Amino acid sequence: MEKKIKILYVDDEENNLLSFKACFRIKYDVYLAISAQVGLEILEKHPDIQVVITDQRMPDTTGVEFLQLLIEKHPYPIRIMLTGFANFADTVDAVNLGKIFGYLNKPWEEKTLNETLQKAILKYQEEEQIRKRAEQTEEAERLANQMEFILRQELLS
Repeated sequence: MEKKIKILYVDDEENNLLSFKACFRIKYDVYLAISAQVGLEILEKHPDIQVVITDQRMPDTTGVEFLQLLIEKHPYPIRIMLTGFANFADTVDAVNLGKIFGYLNKPWEEKTLNETLQKAILKYQEEEQIRKRAEQTEEAERLANQMEFILRQELLS
């Protein structure tokens, strides 16, 4: 049985969190956070979360600020921004500073959000494969260097 994709949704509006969980809890392993701080705490406990969705406008921090903090310790989850108050500056910041994959308006439609999630999951899986290949390449280079060292030692003796 394949493990469910882990998704964290951060929003200061509890109704949005509950709606998201109602729509996606069967398909995904859903984590909910009522604030950016709670979101970061959840990520510390579950660093294997693959997708993070955040609201832009929250009382203590913006979604962009949250994503900047997230990137420092957890650079791999794919990031999606939701907002009911889109403006150009927020969008630019979300892309440039939050390095988001997708930007959706609230209220979200289940179909559109699910399609975005599917694309985000594929992106995460592709990037994970690249990371694994890079690790394998590094290991192969390390072993080749060890072999070269051993061969040089044998030639010198």
